[in-house]
Amino acid sequence: MGELDRVYAKRFEDPEARAKDLLWVEVGRYLQRYVDPNLPILDVACDRGYFIRNVRGSEKWASDLRDVSSALSSDVHFVQSDGLRLTEVMPAGHFGTVFMSTYLEHLASGSEVIEQLRVAGELLRPDGRLIVLQPNIRLVGAAYWDFIDHKVALTERSLVEAAEAAGFRTEQLVASFLPYTTKSWLPQHRVLVRSYLHLHLAWRLLGGQTLYVGRRLSATS
Repeated sequence: MGELDRVYAKRFEDPEARAKDLLWVEVGRYLQRYVDPNLPILDVACDRGYFIRNVRGSEKWASDLRDVSSALSSDVHFVQSDGLRLTEVMPAGHFGTVFMSTYLEHLASGSEVIEQLRVAGELLRPDGRLIVLQPNIRLVGAAYWDFIDHKVALTERSLVEAAEAAGFRTEQLVASFLPYTTKSWLPQHRVLVRSYLHLHLAWRLLGGQTLYVGRRLSATS
């Protein structure tokens, strides 16, 4: 087991992973509104596939630096790869949606954040959609650095700036959306999670992650 595997195994042990899975049934249901079910979907840095297992698409693809294929369902095509090199191992212009969750903060620099989003754009079809869930340092403060592998500090403004530099048009931005981590979730029952996702006041009170949705700009835009 590599160092990264040991960090994540300790951070999200089995009971917590099962609880996180239940939460993502509802989060996936909510995010489906941004995902075309008739086009392929890619989940970048998918971890145990919480998102990709809970949304519908014509094809489901996932990638991660670690081999997490055993945690994914049989309908998910898994490719083990560094996210920055996905254009070398996946079809360009193929996906209707590319999704990333709590990932960009692990990259080495702001330049790598822009490059990762540019790579996502190359994988998307013209007018394809990028969805990012991202911890927001403006909302969570010093707690952002509670995780040893966090390297890049992002707010909703810097996330938009990076996405637009990478060739996206911002379509939806919710600065305060989900709580910072699943450890900080107050509702643990699916019904309560569903209620939270439809109460915008609760987002403003508890949200520590930003939701970004953008469209890939065409060459003529």
